[in-house]
Amino acid sequence: MPVFDWNDLPSFLAVARSGRLTAAAQRLQIDHTTLSRRITALEHALKAKLFDRSPSGYRLTEQGRRLLPTAEEMERLALAAQESVGGTAASVEGQVRIGAPEGFGSYFLAPRIAALKAVHPDLVVQLVAATAVFSLSRRDADIVVSVSRPPAGRLIVGKLTDYDLALYAAPAYLDAHPPIRSTADLSEHSFVSYIGELLHFPELDFLQHVAPDGATSVESSNLLAQLRATLAGAGLCVLPAFLAKEEQGLVRVLPEEVSLTRSLWLIVHQDLADLARVKAVVKFVKDEVAAAKGVFRLG
Repeated sequence: MPVFDWNDLPSFLAVARSGRLTAAAQRLQIDHTTLSRRITALEHALKAKLFDRSPSGYRLTEQGRRLLPTAEEMERLALAAQESVGGTAASVEGQVRIGAPEGFGSYFLAPRIAALKAVHPDLVVQLVAATAVFSLSRRDADIVVSVSRPPAGRLIVGKLTDYDLALYAAPAYLDAHPPIRSTADLSEHSFVSYIGELLHFPELDFLQHVAPDGATSVESSNLLAQLRATLAGAGLCVLPAFLAKEEQGLVRVLPEEVSLTRSLWLIVHQDLADLARVKAVVKFVKDEVAAAKGVFRLG
């Protein structure tokens, strides 16, 4: 007989990944007092203290860190059993969360999800479109599309595509400001850009490459907010080609002189890569990007 209740392990994993009891309880959709009792029961059964509690959150003890890989392996086996024995390997059902940059997630991926649902109606797709760092080990997402290649780990990583960016402005802004004939003129203009201290990825610090001496008039951590501000005439902005092509109110500035290229990476945790629902979504994303490859490049 087991010395502990196996059903308490998902609770342990949720707290270990989030570091906070309330966040873990929300993820598990249970009351935080119930979650606390489960953690206490697991510690009592194992005769080990798994977490150090403090006002700032829950941190794994040495014993908790030793339990973590075993709990994750049991989670992986349980998911695999659900796929193979439960029949979902054939029908592709269940929930898959995709973490993606807001531009790619909102402008490219979101309009195409209906086609995925048409093929797999029992699939529940959660799309988190945000310029954020998604942790696959903490299960922030099942699949991540990122502008930055992650460090080595238990991850399956592949380049999804390269994409181009260029400098854009609204006609109203260009009409009201001095002409732009070369990059030397950019120092006289205002830019819409990211907030430097809130920038999670150095790959998105476009302004230092385009106009290091340029002044910002509007800064936002949200790319779509930058787009709306640019359309309203707030300044010049570096935007992905696949996003700018969708907007009629933008003019490309210095097309012969200003262009950047970045990459999108598709990342899946090794523990989830063989699940049918994850494989189906990964294939769909790859196929859609390959079919629309031209929209990511300038021209």
